Amino acid sequence: MRPRVALYTIALLALCFVAASAADVTGKWVAQVPGRNGTQEMTFNLKMDGGKLTGAVMTGQREQPISEGQLSGDSISFVVVQSRGGTESKTIYKGTVSGSEMKLTRTREGGGGGGRGGPTEIVAKKVG
Repeated sequence: MRPRVALYTIALLALCFVAASAADVTGKWVAQVPGRNGTQEMTFNLKMDGGKLTGAVMTGQREQPISEGQLSGDSISFVVVQSRGGTESKTIYKGTVSGSEMKLTRTREGGGGGGRGGPTEIVAKKVG
C-alpha cells in the first residue's frame, strides 16, 4: 500500500509544479509591429480565466476577441478570426512568455489570399 501512496504523492506534486510554472500572462502587453504602412502599435489584453486564456487584440481603434487561447508552461497560442465580405480569415499567434516579454510568431490563413506575406515576428512587453 505504501508504494501506491508514494506514487500518488509524486504525481500530485508534479501536477502542482506544472500548474505553478505556467507563465503569468494576465494584463496588458504592447508591441511595435512593422507593416506595409510603417510601424503600428498592437495591444494584447490577456486574462487567464479558470485555466483558459481569453482576451482581445487591439490595433489602432479596432479590438478583436481571441479564441482558442492556450497557455502551457511558457508556451502561448491564440487565434483572431476576422470576417470581411463573407470571407473568413484567421490570424494565428504562437510563441513563448518569459517574465515581462512575450515573443510571438503571427501567421495568417484564409481570406482568399492564403498566408498574405508570411510569418511576422512580434515582441510584446507587459505594461500592466
